[in-house]
Amino acid sequence: MSLQNHLAELERRHEALQREIDQTKRHPSTDPVKVAELKRKKLLLKDEITKLKAPAATVH
Repeated sequence: MSLQNHLAELERRHEALQREIDQTKRHPSTDPVKVAELKRKKLLLKDEITKLKAPAATVH
């Protein structure tokens, strides 16, 4: 898988998690632990996306 394809897949998963978070928060019986877990997964994806987009010169 090329870097561009990998980044695109990560970004799709990131957006999907955001939609899931939004849907979960709309329900009156929302479990705050579930929302926190979804947000943690989303943040991990964002970190990975950021690292892959960083210029190669900053990678050691």
